[in-house]
Amino acid sequence: MKRDFNWDDTRIFLAIARAGTLSGAAEALDMGIATISRRLDRLEQSLAIPLFSRHQSGYRLTDDGEALLERAEALEYAGLTFGETAKLQGNVAGLVRLATSDNLATHVILPSLTRLLNRYPDLRLELHSGVQSVNLHRRDADLAIRMVKPDAGNLTLKRLGTVGFGVYGAKKYLEALGSLPLDEAQYVTWTDAHQHLPAARWVTRKLRGRPCRLEANTLVAQVSAVAAGLGLGVLPHFMARENGLHCVTADIGADQALWLVMHSDLAGSRRVRAIADHLIAVFDEQKDKLALP
Repeated sequence: MKRDFNWDDTRIFLAIARAGTLSGAAEALDMGIATISRRLDRLEQSLAIPLFSRHQSGYRLTDDGEALLERAEALEYAGLTFGETAKLQGNVAGLVRLATSDNLATHVILPSLTRLLNRYPDLRLELHSGVQSVNLHRRDADLAIRMVKPDAGNLTLKRLGTVGFGVYGAKKYLEALGSLPLDEAQYVTWTDAHQHLPAARWVTRKLRGRPCRLEANTLVAQVSAVAAGLGLGVLPHFMARENGLHCVTADIGADQALWLVMHSDLAGSRRVRAIADHLIAVFDEQKDKLALP
């Protein structure tokens, strides 16, 4: 017998989809496994379609389940926004998850947070830094700062500025290089997984098939390698400058735009808006530092 749809059961659906197991979903929602299983059965009966295929290793979304995932996430965001508006009643409070790169977190964002958190003592920030993009639709984060403009999804975008890149080297390496052309220099660059980046493409063109001396998957590691005299690197001006590196070529066409990205359903959230407005102001203050050599 088909049951009436209970919208709250979408929480069960999302938890299982994210965890891949009933036990993982039960832990995430602080419920019993039997309750999770019963509510999933109820949801599938109400929709009259199977949402998961059961395997020894866990639960996998069916094609029907995959097709409903984005709608379920939209319902989750709508519920969160509605709930927080009722609870906060004008207060800026709660947790905001921000995803960004290590270098922007260290050099720009973290030094600015004292004034923000002092202004909103009930606001909490969870910072996720690294080179991997997070999925805002799966609520990996509420906000993200990206160097690649997203071209799909229910997202709100704001351009924060530009990160300028140039060719840099350590003094001792440049002295050893002498008058050799850049095509014959040793280079430090990105690993294979990041060869789509403008900086990596520029180095590939210069190497002309020669092997690269060192590859690294973070800018912090590349800056350290260049500072150690292992070769030249295409680095952000602000990071190279703060590490005492010397600019060989300032404008190589590898500059990257910075984008503030948030799920559109959270754009009206007071806590998310407070973080977003703060970041917009901070990056406006730092725009010359980030863009210029």
